[in-house]
Amino acid sequence: MQNEEYAKKGDVRVKDKEVKPQKRRSRLFEIWRRLKKNKLAVAGLIFLLVVVAVAILAPIIAPYSPLQQDPSNAFAPSSLAHLLGTDKLGRDILSRLIFGARQSLLLGVVSIAIAAAIGIIIGVIAGFYGGWLDILLMRILDIYQSVPMFLLCVTLAAILGASLTNAIIAIGISNVPVYARITRATVLTVRQSEYVEAARAIDASTRRTIFVHILPNCLAPIIVEVTMGIASAVLAGAALSFIGLGVQPPTPEWGAMVSEGRNFMRQHPTIALYPGLCIMATVLSFNLLGDGLRDALDPRLKN
Repeated sequence: MQNEEYAKKGDVRVKDKEVKPQKRRSRLFEIWRRLKKNKLAVAGLIFLLVVVAVAILAPIIAPYSPLQQDPSNAFAPSSLAHLLGTDKLGRDILSRLIFGARQSLLLGVVSIAIAAAIGIIIGVIAGFYGGWLDILLMRILDIYQSVPMFLLCVTLAAILGASLTNAIIAIGISNVPVYARITRATVLTVRQSEYVEAARAIDASTRRTIFVHILPNCLAPIIVEVTMGIASAVLAGAALSFIGLGVQPPTPEWGAMVSEGRNFMRQHPTIALYPGLCIMATVLSFNLLGDGLRDALDPRLKN
């Protein structure tokens, strides 16, 4: 019998060919395919990758040490020796901006990692077990969120003391309710799914049900919120440094640099302008990337 069979449909002969199954694309590939259609999100991602690379390679690409002082060369204008000029102590502004990216990114990323880790644990417990435990945890978070986030950050930073580590802890603790509520809402939806019911039907352990069947399917909104949260954390960290409760001089950090340059806004506005632009561009890039990820991770947008 020949491999190719023919069937007649009227006067037309149709050749039946073996249909080859298409290779299944990975979920990450599909997310990237949808994300790259958003040009603004891609631009934000590229800018952030550049900022991360600059922060990592700061000792190599910075023309001067960020702490090197030259009082005789204070407030020098832009030149070949100092592309962005110098500050009141003769320190190279470009070098301080490059090293300042380390502090700002570290503050934003680590603080949100702390907030997300604690918030996810609380949200999973509240959403999965429900009942009186859910009510108790949510009421505590209601009280928690009744205090403005930045005011809570300032209070915690003042109690703990002014430093980068304490600023990270203060911002992280202040953002816990956001991730707890998002995780709880997603868990409440996912736990009613058929695959979760099937896992319970075969007597899967609670730990396996949570970490294998529920939590991986809750990550999409959490990832989007983390991206947006880092932008807010960078702003909050800069604000804490601006009022003296974050990174302390002479360590370069964008918010602290804005604070140092505010007294010279009339005579030398660029001292505060350059770090302010860095903060704005970084926060905007995180927000653009977050918007793009929200669309790319939405299962209803499979185009």
